[in-house]
Amino acid sequence: MRATKNKELLSEMQDVLAANDRGGWTVPAGDLYPHQWLWDSCFIAIGLRHTDIERAKIELTSLLHGQWSNGMMPNIIFTPGRSYRRETELWRSYLSPYSPNDVATSGITQPPMLAEAVYLVGKKLNQTERRSWYRQTYQPLLRYHEWLYTERDPHNEGLIINIHPWEMGLDNSPPWISELRKHSMPWWVSAFEALHLDSLVNLVRRDTRHVPPGQRMSNIEALIYWSTLRRLRRKAYNSEAILSRSSFAVEDVTFNSILVRANECLEEIAKEIKAEIPQELQARFSSSRQALEQLWDEQTGQYYSRSFVGHKLIEEATIATLMPLYSGAISKERAQRLVDIMTKKRRFSTNWPLPSVPVNSPFFDPYKYWHGPTWINTNWLVIEGLKRNGFNELAQILTDRTLELVSKSGPSEYFNPLDGTPAGADNFSWTAALIIDLLRN
Repeated sequence: MRATKNKELLSEMQDVLAANDRGGWTVPAGDLYPHQWLWDSCFIAIGLRHTDIERAKIELTSLLHGQWSNGMMPNIIFTPGRSYRRETELWRSYLSPYSPNDVATSGITQPPMLAEAVYLVGKKLNQTERRSWYRQTYQPLLRYHEWLYTERDPHNEGLIINIHPWEMGLDNSPPWISELRKHSMPWWVSAFEALHLDSLVNLVRRDTRHVPPGQRMSNIEALIYWSTLRRLRRKAYNSEAILSRSSFAVEDVTFNSILVRANECLEEIAKEIKAEIPQELQARFSSSRQALEQLWDEQTGQYYSRSFVGHKLIEEATIATLMPLYSGAISKERAQRLVDIMTKKRRFSTNWPLPSVPVNSPFFDPYKYWHGPTWINTNWLVIEGLKRNGFNELAQILTDRTLELVSKSGPSEYFNPLDGTPAGADNFSWTAALIIDLLRN
């Protein structure tokens, strides 16, 4: 019976990916997300490798088409066409001399899942094909990792700095809203809020046309994010200029945990093709593993992101506190303490795990985007982290509950963690892809 249900679920997930396939890439979800996103395509390729390995390779190589000449991988590659001109003009990637000439992109990056995706796709190939695949992708990957350390770790601390919440993937997670309100709240946004004019923003928002407003970031939050983007655009996305006078600069625990794992994958790729990672970059890989511990707070037994300017931990708990498990770089004692937060302390114990914000947080909202809903990609990252740290039984429990959730509620963008109600966009690609991966693994 279970095998039959899993077979039906697998078929349904494949249908979702087929419906969202645009030939060279997969959109996250129909009209709501009509472009290619960096870590979305990485998760999509991780699922596709089980069912169509060549299509998985195309998904990742299409990302490389948007890479900037300085090595930066943008978080969005825009679909060509006049209907998307307003979005491309919002970003104006052409202001940077490093942006590609033949495609419009955003001007910021996203969690560096690319090396992991390339590596896992390669593991599905025979040795000859794998080495050919790794040789094809190695130099762009190397340039991306070099850019991260050169541009976003100016003091050689081992932690990458993020300059916009969209770079962290967990878009409107409570710590970013708190930081932006403290340091980046323009007077005109405050005026919009005081005069209750924020409803006007719905006239230009794409997401609230497709999803109930209560399930997205608020209009005030959207205005602050847009204002932050304008500052980056005014400086032509030049990291040095941005960081010299930046009101929002954060060393994000999720981003840096993923980077530590990505560095390890890049090392494995280099080893397979007998390439040598430059010694200076190798040293910075090591420093990242060690620097991750600077984000640990002994008193609360959690990892937090840190403000770059003040070098103070942003002590607001979210699912990000569990992401160092995925890095594979933390001690067994600290891994156990994170597991205790998931199980014994019940902060993340909901009927349908794992909520993106713990249930005891004042920010917890079971429907609001990254303020509480369960996301399949963060579940997947935690499952991988649990396995890497030897918590195989708990990883299996979380896997089973994740499969049950999607089997019950469909492949939505996110879910109410209390009752499993689907929320956000329907037929979401990374949900479908990662369910395929969980089923096949």
